[in-house]
Amino acid sequence: MTELPANRHAIIIHMKIQRTKKIGVFDSGFGGLDILRGIIQENGEYDYLYLGDTARTPYGTRSQEIIYEFTKQAIDFLFAKNCELIIIACNTASAEALRKIQKNYIPKKYPHKKVLGVLIPAVESALEKTINKKVGIIATASTVRSCAFTKEIHKRDTSIRVYEQACPLLVPIVEAGEKYHKATDIILREYLQPLQKKHIDTLILGCTHYGLLESKIKKILGKDVAIISEARTVPKKLKLYLHNHSSLEQTLSKKSSLLFYSTDLTENFQTLGSMFFGKKINVKKITLQ
Repeated sequence: MTELPANRHAIIIHMKIQRTKKIGVFDSGFGGLDILRGIIQENGEYDYLYLGDTARTPYGTRSQEIIYEFTKQAIDFLFAKNCELIIIACNTASAEALRKIQKNYIPKKYPHKKVLGVLIPAVESALEKTINKKVGIIATASTVRSCAFTKEIHKRDTSIRVYEQACPLLVPIVEAGEKYHKATDIILREYLQPLQKKHIDTLILGCTHYGLLESKIKKILGKDVAIISEARTVPKKLKLYLHNHSSLEQTLSKKSSLLFYSTDLTENFQTLGSMFFGKKINVKKITLQ
């Protein structure tokens, strides 16, 4: 009988690791869990790992340099956990850090890995929906300041008129669990009024948290305004991406496993995170550096 090599255990472990290539999903908080839920509904066979940087959220008030550094740390963590593809489910990170990461960081450090964002799928969906060519964006102050949505839209169609509105109070409202507070409706109306005056017919929810407020936003804007939710657009675009990149898709393990990590494990994360994801989640605390 042929003897196994002395390092047979290392070989077995290595083979096991090779079979567990995951898709990572990263957000500054737990809003990205809404996107992950949609992704799993559309692409449920793959293994997923979610990371929320709740200890340092919100990203929307931070500088571009800090957002870039935080995003790099998250990517390093996810790739170290054997993710083959990462979805940055944070609009602020997608707007402020993604392009630099794709152009400079990934080619040098992870040349065979892929990192995608949520901004472009939303833009593409908005262009498919708009009829009067007036598109509104609601997002964090940092995302609006970057003009990332406007730039991406105008790359595709310069005739589109884009109106971006910063909504700094919406993330704290959602994270405080105050969706149904009467003040939330007042604040939403104040944020949406300037866009209504521009007669937009399409609105992009440019922050993952805003998905929990979609029904309220829809009620204010009326049925004639199409709402673009990344929780619906990203899963379909990911499915198409994997179909078009079969060599990457074939490396991914398909055991339908789920892992959840957070940089600050609080009762609020457990409660609201489960609300975003649609069912109870078990989260492990980690540190990014």
